[in-house]
Formats: sequence, structure tokens, C-alpha cells
Amino acid sequence: MLQFLKVPSIRRSRRDDVGELIGGIRARTAALRQSPETQLLESSRELRSAILAGAAPDSAVILESTGALVVEAIRRTFGFELFDVQLRAGIEMARGRIAEMATGEGKTLTAALPASVWGLAGRGVHLGTVNQYLADRDCQQLRPVYRMLGLSAELLPERASPALKRKAYSADITYGAGYEFGFDYLRDQAALWSQGEPRLGQQMLAALRGRETPGYTPIQPRRAMCIVDEIDGVLIDEARTPLVLSQGSQGDVSEYEAGLLAARHASLQLEQPADYVLETRTSQIRVTRQGEEAIARLQPPKVLLQRPWSVYVRNALHAEFILERDVHYVVNEEGVQLVDEYTGRIFADRVLRSGLHQAVEAKEGLPVTAENPSMAKICRQRFYLLYDRLCGMTGTATGNEHEFKKVFSLQVVPIPLARPSRRQVLPTQFFATEAAKYAAIVADVAARHAAGQPVLVGTRTIHQSELLAEQLRQAGISVNLLNGKQDLAEAEAVARAGELRAVTVATNMAGRGTDIRLAKGVEELGGLHVAGVECHESPRVDRQLAGRCARQGDPGSCQFYVSADDELLQVHAPKFAEKMKRLADDQGRIARDLSPGIRRLQQSIEIAQYNQRLQLIREDERLSELLAKAAGVIPA
Repeated sequence: MLQFLKVPSIRRSRRDDVGELIGGIRARTAALRQSPETQLLESSRELRSAILAGAAPDSAVILESTGALVVEAIRRTFGFELFDVQLRAGIEMARGRIAEMATGEGKTLTAALPASVWGLAGRGVHLGTVNQYLADRDCQQLRPVYRMLGLSAELLPERASPALKRKAYSADITYGAGYEFGFDYLRDQAALWSQGEPRLGQQMLAALRGRETPGYTPIQPRRAMCIVDEIDGVLIDEARTPLVLSQGSQGDVSEYEAGLLAARHASLQLEQPADYVLETRTSQIRVTRQGEEAIARLQPPKVLLQRPWSVYVRNALHAEFILERDVHYVVNEEGVQLVDEYTGRIFADRVLRSGLHQAVEAKEGLPVTAENPSMAKICRQRFYLLYDRLCGMTGTATGNEHEFKKVFSLQVVPIPLARPSRRQVLPTQFFATEAAKYAAIVADVAARHAAGQPVLVGTRTIHQSELLAEQLRQAGISVNLLNGKQDLAEAEAVARAGELRAVTVATNMAGRGTDIRLAKGVEELGGLHVAGVECHESPRVDRQLAGRCARQGDPGSCQFYVSADDELLQVHAPKFAEKMKRLADDQGRIARDLSPGIRRLQQSIEIAQYNQRLQLIREDERLSELLAKAAGVIPA
């Protein structure tokens, strides 16, 4: 046996040996405390050799040995050791499970253990984060740790040459935005499909002539192991939005723009409900038979169209009556940019498909951009199922265990807190109108601000954040407003949310992944208070917002506010909203606790969305099979 593997380990049962594994890691770490760095590197090389010789990376002895190296490398780099709960989460992920760790428990460093274990296997580890900023930050932070163990770590660049991307993928551990891994897979598939099958004998002829075998060298050569940060957001919240790779825009748009403007003019002449019906629950517009006849009569005779005229008009109706500015999209110097409905994040590189993006541009009076034809598409669930091994971490997996097990064969393992939680969850307050709700929020924030307690106000939309920020300013309160763009400035602003008298208004998950530390004196004031302006369709998003306070044993409090005007109720439970209005007093307040009704509503929405996600996977698989049969190949 290799020298480093000779350290005796405790005999353990097969059912639950994680606690004993942690004890073994601590014992091995103590033996490494006085060792020179060269010993860490040599031990890591021995482990790599053992794995290449056939040892399972997730076996007890490899986990103990690698875990000890990771703990010691982190201690030497940062000056502290991982908590036992971080080791527990790292072990569970290394074994292919989802570690549910509360917000602020140190998921970034925890990922170093499974990344190192599987990085030593030499097949590459992809560590996907929610955006490029976090991928860059985490890679830079942990690269010295990996280097101490002889492991290479690279950042997967966006909008880069294939050569730079291949360099990133050649590393033992590759950090990147989760969607970029998917797009690189699509780029490879599009290139391989366009190349077609090699002619019979082509490879042998090239070999006889001493030339390289013709063909395309994939950007992403393998998909062995993937660690997904915020895995519920990636595999569940964003699952209904497929990854679509587009080629460059083509052609002159002047005549196309004329068609869009004509369609918008025609849509504004239609009447509801005679010509169309707005179905708010499904965010769709249903055109009646009379409406179809009206649309046909309104078609201009000499306008170039790229798709049927009725589609143009339907898109114009959808852009006018379904999509809201500063809710679903923003307009800035870059044009129309989409907003993530779950986080409020602005996406610079996403567009609406099938001409709908251009319909929004026409609605806003902006120059119309050319459509980018789709080259390849895959739903996110199917892409991540392509990995040999998948694991992840999040603070909010509970409630979706069945879906993770059924679709991805992933078990959710709750990880205990390193320190007992001191979060105070205040009762949800209910109101008849949005105006009454905003007034109550402003009054509560003003009182806390006067006492010096910092407050973070989380909104569902950018529009809400701007309205509340303005009302707080009118009340004489200085506000730090975040616009949903994830960058260093936003992360620094969120980090300052725990300072005395700080009032931060932001979309729900702005600055996610940023540690909010309490300034001196804030603990005595109750810690950071989080105000949730509106409940989301998924209770997990509400829990994520609440998790911004009372981290790592700090004190803190959170409270949510609900009005009958909220989108959750207006779209999914209008009768419940009417009941709320009847229960309100003269000031618009509702004394009764309606939380059970909200929870039942969220549960019913989650069930419906779960079925939609399953249907999306089936449709994606069916389309892939049809394309494969047409091309005479087996899909990847």
C-alpha cells in the first residue's frame, strides 16, 4: 500500500460512517500539521496513483486521506479549519448526493473536498455556479488550495476562442457558470452535426498519408463529474428555460421591422374579450374565432414576413399585455434585456425566442434587431444527466426530494448547522392592497433604521425595488438600491448590508453568495432584519431570502408581507385575493393569519410546475430521437 494510505483508519459500518470518516480526517490532519508542503504534494500524488490504479475516489480511505489534505491546505491558506458540518457536506457530495447547507455555512470552501477527490481521478471536474462572477471569485479563492495539492484549477471563459476554452477544460477542476458548460456542449454538437459522418475509409487514408485524422476536436471533451452550486435553482427553477444556442443574426431588418410595427398597430385595434382573452394564470393570450378573422383583415398587403402574420400579431399582444417593463425585462443602453423571474438578475445574453424579443423592441420604440436562428437546443435536466456523476449543494432542497430522486437519482442530505440558529421569524402580515402593504413596510423600516438596526428589503421585481426605494427616500431614509447586475460592486454593497443603520433594497437574490457580516454593535440591536415584500411561487425562494439574515449563529430576523394585489394571488388565486379584501379593516390590514392558504397555494403551483418540467424532458428526448433518426446517427 502507498505510504500515505498506511495511516490506520477506524472500522466503520456500511450504513452510516460519515461521523467516523470525519474523525479519521481529523486524525490524519493532525499528523500533517508539522509536515512541509512538499509532503502534502507527495501525498496527493500517491492518492492520484492509487485512484488511477483502481481505488474508488469515494471509498473511505481515499475520502479520509484526501479530506485531510484539503483541510490542511485550507488551514495553511486561510488560517482556519473547516467545520465538521462542512466535511460532512463535502463527503456527501463526493458520494454523489445533494448537501443541503443553510445560507452562510461556507459552501464555497466545502466544495473543495469533492472537487479534490474527483480531480485526482484525472477525468476533470466541472464546478458550475449561478453566474460568471461567482465562478471567477470561487476559482481565484481556492486555486492556492488546489495548487498545494498538485491540482490545476481554471476558469471557463465566456465568449472566448475554442483554444482558451479547451485550456480551461484540460484542468483538473474547471469553474464556470453552469449555463456555459451547457452551451459548450451545444457548440460541440452543432459542429459535429454540421460536419456529418466521415466517408468510408477517410480516417484510414489520412493515417496512411501521415496526416491528422480529419474532424472536429470537441471543446468539452468529457463530462465525468459535475458539482452544481445552488442546484435547486439550476435543475428546478430554471429547468423550464432550455439552453438554446443561436448563430449570428443575418440579413437586413428594415422590411422585417415594418412587419413588426404593422402587427403592433393591428394588435391595438383588437378588443377584449371579443377578439382575445388574457389568461393570467398561464401568462397566455387566447385569440377567439372573431379575433382570427379580424387579424386576417388587418394584414397589410406589401410587408415582408418571416413567419405567418397571425404569429406576428400574437407576439405583439403578448408583448403588450403579458410582458411588463422592469418586471420581465429592462430597457437600457444595450436595448431590451431579460430579467430572471426568480432572482431579479439581468441577463445580457438571453433573448426571447420566435420573434417575441423583436415584438418587445417594437413595443418600446427601439431599433429592431435581427433574429438569431437556433443551431441547437437542450433542456437543462437532460444536459446534466449526461454527466457520469452529478452532485450539488444548496440551502433549499427540502421539498423537492422526490423530483431529485426520480429525475436525477440524487438523494438530498440535510446538513446540520455549525452553530445553533438565532433567526427570529416574525408572523407574515396581510393587506388588502399593495399601497397598504408598502406603507407598513416603510413604517417598520423607518422604526428599525431609527434604532440603528440594518434592514435588507427583498423584492420580486426591479419595479418593486424602485417604488419602495423612492418611498423610503421620501421618508428621509438613505437607501442602497441594487439593480440586479451581479458584479463586484453589487457584492460589496450586499456585504455592507449588515452595517449600522444600513437600508438595502434589492431584488430577492441580489449579491447571492456574498457573506453579510454584522458591524460592531449590530448584534445587540437584533442583527440584520430581512423584509420580504412578496411571497414567491416557490417557498424555496422565500427561504433563500430569509437565509440572508442570522448566518453562522448571528442574531437576525425576517418577516414577509402579502397583499391581495400580489401577482401570486392575482394570477393563481383571484378568489383568495377577493376573500382577503373582504377581511381587511379600514386601514387595509388583515388581522387573520392566512399563511396556511399561501402555503397550500405554493404547493399546488410547485406540483403543476413539476409536471411541466417532466413534460419538457419527454419532449426534449422525443425531439432528439427524431433528429437522430433523420440524420441516421445516435444522439449523444
